[in-house]
Amino acid sequence: MKKILLVAAATGLMSLAACNEATVTNNTAENVAEALEESADNLEAMADNATNDVVEDQLENAADVTEDRAGEVADNATN
Repeated sequence: MKKILLVAAATGLMSLAACNEATVTNNTAENVAEALEESADNLEAMADNATNDVVEDQLENAADVTEDRAGEVADNATN
């Protein structure tokens, strides 16, 4: 009897896990995109505070690349 209950409980939990799988993936991708956007904002702030033009340009380029990656992650999350 205990084995039957264990199998029934495991089956029920597996079916619940399967229902929410797409939502978890989308939320994760959205979180990654938001984190990348925040990183880009931080890089832009660092570029504004840079005392050297070369460093400022490098930080702005890194911010642009990070923003592009955030957009790609967000686009892939919707597909």
